[in-house]
Amino acid sequence: MTCNRRTVLAAAFLAAFTAVTPVFAAKPLVIGFSQVGAESEWRTANTVSIKDAAKKDGITLKFADAQQKQENQVKAIRSFIAQRVDVIAFSPVVESGWDTVLREAKAAKIPVILTDRAVNVSDPSLYVTFIGSDFVEEGRRAGRWLLDRAKKTPDAVINIVELQGTVGSAPALDRKKGFEEVIATNPKLKVIRSQTGDFTRAKGKEVMEAFLKAEGKKINVLYAHNDDMAIGAIQAIEEAGMKPGKDIVVISIDGVKGAFEAMIAGKLNVTVECSPLLGPQLMQIARDVVANKPVPKRITTQESVFPAEVAAKEFPNRKY
Repeated sequence: MTCNRRTVLAAAFLAAFTAVTPVFAAKPLVIGFSQVGAESEWRTANTVSIKDAAKKDGITLKFADAQQKQENQVKAIRSFIAQRVDVIAFSPVVESGWDTVLREAKAAKIPVILTDRAVNVSDPSLYVTFIGSDFVEEGRRAGRWLLDRAKKTPDAVINIVELQGTVGSAPALDRKKGFEEVIATNPKLKVIRSQTGDFTRAKGKEVMEAFLKAEGKKINVLYAHNDDMAIGAIQAIEEAGMKPGKDIVVISIDGVKGAFEAMIAGKLNVTVECSPLLGPQLMQIARDVVANKPVPKRITTQESVFPAEVAAKEFPNRKY
């Protein structure tokens, strides 16, 4: 009886202790994320997607806006290393110049995930994976659309002006490469001017004004590396007394709502999709990496091409 009573008392004590002792939850995953900036509708949507996904998943997100400067991203990554975050993720401003700071992250045993933009490093093991679009293929898709349109006027020389993205950035380099690769198959398609618009609406307008001043009505096509530059350029075309979408065919990349509105208004002819909604995918990959699960070195997002003819129908489905 004495033994049984002791057992009952022990059980009661344990139950009471458990009731008042706090249950320690697992430590939340901490991600340090360095964003390029807020230069476009696309980038803003990308930031919202990442912040919302982290909040939904209960992940602590340490967010840093680089304001389009590589040195700010390097400082942010070093700060994340000092804070001993679980994972570092970033969308690099440019492709090169990352070896040193990524070696520091590797030495600290903090895995690095690239989002949206790639890097050019001597040792690929400095990052775990890259999540994002195939920028070369986006350029090819823009080029293929133009090739098909050029078939309607097979004898005409088509003069193209190009608004490039940020100098040295992966999307600017790759979208140019893919586009040139495709249009090279038709010698009547000629890029007569090409200059950076830095992915911004204001700069796109400014550079297009210079193109129009230099080339005027010789310009048949504008190829912009993103929608914001295209929208800025559309303003410049209108202010020059010309009709965007008609006098000058406008091709751009991203697929933001502003581009669909421009297509519906007849001012933009086609946009090649580049989805910014990478947040949920990033959170899952970060969890997998921390859990030592194997992840692909390259994860490509699935995207489409939207010509003006489908803009009104597709517009209600756009999430950015």
